[in-house]
Parts: sequence; C-alpha cells; structure tokens
Amino acid sequence: VVVARAPVAGRETIVGDLATPQGVEAVAEAVGARSWDGLVNIAGVQHFGPLEDQSPDHLLASYLINLVAPARLTQAVLPDMKQRGRGQIANVGSIFGSINFAHFATYSSAKAGMRALSQALRRELVGTGIAVTYVAPRAVATPFNSARVDEYARLTGMTRDDPDRIARKILDAIRAGRRDVYLGFPESL
Repeated sequence: VVVARAPVAGRETIVGDLATPQGVEAVAEAVGARSWDGLVNIAGVQHFGPLEDQSPDHLLASYLINLVAPARLTQAVLPDMKQRGRGQIANVGSIFGSINFAHFATYSSAKAGMRALSQALRRELVGTGIAVTYVAPRAVATPFNSARVDEYARLTGMTRDDPDRIARKILDAIRAGRRDVYLGFPESL
C-alpha cells in the first residue's frame, strides 16, 4: 500500500497530500483505521539553494513531508502494533541528516530529525515487539534531483547511487531488522 497524491497503477493507494497539515492528518486517520505489520516512511522533497531563497510555503511543505508526516504516521500505527506486540517502523533518512550540506538546509535538518525520531522511538518502544530501522542513503540518482542538484553533484564530486540498488539495500535492512544503516562510502564515514 502506498500513499500518493493520485492513485498508483497496480498498487493499493491511500490518496493524500503530505505537504499540508490537513493532508497529513487525513492520511494519518486512514492509516490509523487499519492494522499494519510495518510502516516505511520514505517520502521526501528537497529545496536546493540558499535557505533565504526557499519560499515559506515550500519550507513548510519540506518539514511536513520529510519529518512531520513520518512522525504522525508512526503515531497512527503504534496503538495497533503495540496491542499485537509486533511491528516495524522504517524511517528512510539521508546521509544529509548526518552531514549537513550547504544549500540543503531544510532537507538536511529534517533528515537529522528523522534520525533523532528513530533513536527516540527505539527507546520508547523497548519491550513492545516493535522494531525501528533507520536507513540513511547518500545521494541517489533519481528525477528527484533537479539539473542544478546534478550540476552541484558533478562540481563537488558527490557520488550518486543507483536507485534500484538502494531500494534493495533498504529492503534488506528492514527484513533483517537492522537498527541503523548508512549507505555510501565515504559519506557515511
């Protein structure tokens, strides 16, 4: 099951917009009404450029999508998972949450929040049977990156990984119930 702004062909879709407070709440209500074995928080959006150039609306949407929605969706699935004594929360952050890059201020700070959220949840959920995995890939070569980001990567020598390879590594980490996984060297160091 995926959350998206429009139905996804071939997938059960919860239609919603994680870029608005009302949209986050509507999705959280839909998610909370069902029983889940796991939740993978992987949605993301970024602004590339100086913080002062990011519009206030985009800044708010960045934090909503990258940090508030994962926290709220986690909050929505926890009561049922706790009652059943099992579940898995997987938060996909970024190396940018540990190494805070210039021109990625909101993205880096939100992903740092995902890392902290994961650590705090692990402490809260000790003994409940609910596992929390945090996966932090480095840059991934997807259409998510603008031409300006691609140029920045080229100029700085930033390595960008294949999205299929990273997806497999994320799934492997979830299946193995790993706690913290940092993908990419030397950025992970």
